[in-house]
Formats: sequence, structure tokens, C-alpha cells
Amino acid sequence: MTSRILLVDDDAALLSTFERGLTKRGFEVRTAADGERALALLGEEHHDAVISDVSMRPMGGLELCERVRAAHPDLPVILLTAFGSLETAVEALRRGAYDFLQKPLDLDLAEHALRRAVELRALRGELARLREAGPARARAGLIGDSPAMRQVQETLARVARADATVLVTGESGVGKELVARALHAQGARASGPFVAVNVAALPESLLESELFGHAKGAFTDARGARAGLFTQAHGGTLFLDEVGEMPASMQAKVLRALQERRVRPVGADAELPFDARIVAATNRDLLSAVEAGAFREDLYFRLAVIELEVPPLRARGADVLAIAHAVLTDAAKRAGAPIREIDPEAARLLLRYRWPGNVRELVNCVERAVAMARYEAITVEDLPPRIRDYEPRRDVLVAADDPEELVPLEEVERRYILRVLDAVGGRRGQAAKILGLDRKTLYRKLERWGQ
Repeated sequence: MTSRILLVDDDAALLSTFERGLTKRGFEVRTAADGERALALLGEEHHDAVISDVSMRPMGGLELCERVRAAHPDLPVILLTAFGSLETAVEALRRGAYDFLQKPLDLDLAEHALRRAVELRALRGELARLREAGPARARAGLIGDSPAMRQVQETLARVARADATVLVTGESGVGKELVARALHAQGARASGPFVAVNVAALPESLLESELFGHAKGAFTDARGARAGLFTQAHGGTLFLDEVGEMPASMQAKVLRALQERRVRPVGADAELPFDARIVAATNRDLLSAVEAGAFREDLYFRLAVIELEVPPLRARGADVLAIAHAVLTDAAKRAGAPIREIDPEAARLLLRYRWPGNVRELVNCVERAVAMARYEAITVEDLPPRIRDYEPRRDVLVAADDPEELVPLEEVERRYILRVLDAVGGRRGQAAKILGLDRKTLYRKLERWGQ
């Protein structure tokens, strides 16, 4: 949305010049020739920021700033003066000014200051809303109200009552187990057990015994019979995390168990029935693994009756602040710390960062900040250096101003495809969908480029 700025100056020529310059930079500008008119306009219409001259009559900019801050505490005021001094700047900040600029006004500096002021005002509003709401609102235990998360929540609500197998996909750290637990909690089996196993964490020699159980004497340490996770989950949900890492020898056995709804414990003569909903999760592109011969196609289709993709944190916008606020509240309570909020400048950095580790990294960051905080708010100094120092990468595909740097069309295509792959965490299926290519075409191009 276009930001509306109130520009106040008793010099009509300068007022007109500033108005034209800021309008060209995308602002909606209202003007006032004196302080009283400015206060009246602020009472009549919503504005996002005020930029005012200091030396005006009868009401000077310092007095105007003080009165604006009293009537509209969240409205940022930037003051201008042709006679800059340290004393004037200190007094401007004491009266509540957001920033202090000198005349003649540099419109580039003014634009930067205004956009920063508007952004921080919006962040303060969002942080205040989160404080007033208490713990962040969550559907099915999944925090966030971004379009990407609303789609996940709506899909989850539709499929939770069904008993079909669900494959939850997404990058590491996005919260796939939270989705699995939400499916269980909202489903018809909520009163039954939720049994989780990380397939990648178990050596192949133990995985079969862990999943299917074993009979007494089946191997050296089997002093008694033990039920496997499939039967332990009877009446509830079995969550197979990182299923894409399952060894090939186990894939056929798991496929048969899913088809027959029966398992044979290691060393046993008889099969045992089980009645559990299966939810699997992976951070791999299983279709690519199928095409590479690393994952069974029949097992993939058995697991992905319903596929639910959890978006990366960088695609969830202001959900970052909702999650951070919820983590802060919980961490501060456990630590007995009087920390209640996130400073707007710190919040701006949290929103700017790309979060390659997703929600897991954000939780780690906020818990660290709570431990480091010296005040009742998390500040920039409490954030890890990688977040404080992060600068968004701005890739330029074609340097059109210099003919020497122009590149062939295929090179532009290569750079863009690799950029999309990077943005989706290397998930080729998702990249193909974004690029409008079929998978095989994308794979051929990557193979040609040695990727």
C-alpha cells in the first residue's frame, strides 16, 4: 500500500518542491503550511508519517512534534532544519522525533528515512497486536496466518478425519512433525497413541526390529518378545519421519505391511495385525528419488495418498513475528525472565533474514536472545551475528547498462533456474512447477549444466 505522508513547512516554494519529489518516489503526500493545520489534518485522516520543518511560526516544529506524539504516540515525526546543531538534534529526539534531517533536503535520504519510519511503525503495531493477543493464535497447533499457512491449515482440517495415509513434505525444520501431530489430534484416532520414529536415526540392522518388533531369542540380546512400533500405534497414528532415508531392503517390507495391514516380528512365525493411520514425512523430493531408482515407486504412491507440503519460513512473511513472540513468551516464562516483547528494530531484522534452518532456527535464535537479553525487550544486540549482519542478496541476471556484460539467453536461463532451485531448497519438483517445466525437461537442463 502507498504510504501517506504529511509534509509541513511555512515556505510555500520549498513545500511544493518537497511534495513533487516525494510524490515521484511513490508517496501519497498531504501538505500543511503551519502546525495548527497539520494537527487538524492528522485528526481528519490517517497518516503514516510526518516530516516537518523546525523553524516555523507561530508553532515551531519542536512543539508540533511534541503535540503530534501526545495525540498520536505511534506516528513517527521527522524534523528538518537549515541550522543543524547537536543541541537541536538532541532536543528533537527528546521531544519524540523519529529522525532529524538537514536542509537543503536530500530526497534520497528523506525517502530512506520515511520508508524506515513507516516500516517500524507497522512493526510496532504488529508487535502490540501480538502482545495484546497473548500467545499467538494457532490453528491445529501451527502458528501463523500467512496465505501459505492458511492453505496448510485448511488442507489439514479437510483430511484429518479421513484415515488415508499422508505424506508431509518440506525443508528441514519447517515443522513436519507438528503437522503430523495436528493430523492425529484432529482425527478420529485422537484418543489413541501417537508413535513417532526417525527412520534415518536407526541403523539398518535395528530398523526392522524397531518397526515390526521381535520374538524372544530372535537375536543375541532378544531376551524377551517386543512389540514393534506398527503394533504399538494400534488405534492411533504411526509417524515415519525422514522416510526418504529408508534403506532399499526395508522399503519392500514396509510396502507389504501397508498393503496387508499386518507385520511379522523378527524371528516370529506368525504375522500380527495392526490398525494405525500412517503419516510419513520427508525433506527429499521423493519423485526425483523414484526416477533415480533410490525409492520404490509403489511405496511412494502408497505413502502419498494425500501429500501436504509445509512452506519454508521465508515464504511465510509476518508469521516469523508470530512464532517468535510465542517462543519468547514460553522461553521467558521457563527462565523466569521479565522479557515481554521484541524491539521493532530487532523485529525488522528477523523479517529480513531468510531462515535457512526454518522454524527450528528461529526457535533457537529467540531462545538465545531471551538468555542474552538485558532489558524487558529483545534488542538487536541480543540477536546472533548472522542475523544482525545479514544482507539480502540481490542477484542481477543481466547487466543491461554495459554491453560487455551482456550474456547469451541460455546463460540467463541457467542463472534463473539455479536461483529458483536455491529459493526452494533444491526441491526439483517444486522448482519445475514454479518454472512451468516438466520434471524431465528440468533434469535434462541441469544434467547439461553439470548440476
